[in-house]
Amino acid sequence: MAATSTGIFSLDGQVVIITGGGTGIGKVYSYAFARAGARVVAADIDGAAAKVVAQVLSAEGHQATGLTTDIADAQSVDAMAKTAREHFGRIDVLVNNASLMSVLPRRNWTEIPVDEWDRVMEVNLRGMFLCCHAVYPAMREQGRGKIVNIASSRAFEGTPLRLHYTTSKAGVVGFTRALAREVGEYGITVNAVAPGYTLSESQVSSSSPDYLAKNTEGRAIQRAQLPDDLVGAVMFFSSTASDFITGQTLVVDGGRAMH
Repeated sequence: MAATSTGIFSLDGQVVIITGGGTGIGKVYSYAFARAGARVVAADIDGAAAKVVAQVLSAEGHQATGLTTDIADAQSVDAMAKTAREHFGRIDVLVNNASLMSVLPRRNWTEIPVDEWDRVMEVNLRGMFLCCHAVYPAMREQGRGKIVNIASSRAFEGTPLRLHYTTSKAGVVGFTRALAREVGEYGITVNAVAPGYTLSESQVSSSSPDYLAKNTEGRAIQRAQLPDDLVGAVMFFSSTASDFITGQTLVVDGGRAMH
């Protein structure tokens, strides 16, 4: 079993819900948190994938469970939070990772169907709201909690061709700031991590070699971004090391979008 984290960065025994935790970057978060000593709830619309993640971690001796969760559905999200509390007794961290992106065609904004726009907002913003709403009672009762929202550097660069996605991720930044002010008195922090273009399973399959190369240009660190590059920032905002930081957005993109 891997060594666990120590001191103010420790995640030992923390109960962490990771939405989208069965696939892509979320799967990387699930493995990393569990191997750092956390008890992980991998919640994914692909419930089979989430259960596989939990099985792998359980076989390694970690505490994890996998759930089928549609974050755009209030009943499904409430069930996620209820199961986490029943299974582990508390909820310490929520990582709002799940979103609609890789399945969206890259196209001019005038070609985006209204129903596709609405679906992106339903998942990427309404879903995040529902997840926060579901875990809030447990965190308030405990007198502390960590919410980590996943935004995107697209919000700072104004990246075109997925206007609905870029807009939704800009909304994550505003949501993070406003919610931080509403829940801070209860010991709950709310922060965001804004990744650059990351070579996850879904991104590689939906991108051409030219597009992949273009997204490495302009970075101070001249290489492709990998899911593991995001783990440290998400864990930092999940640990006591960030207890006096809230409402902030940390861009992790190799130094392309600096603000």
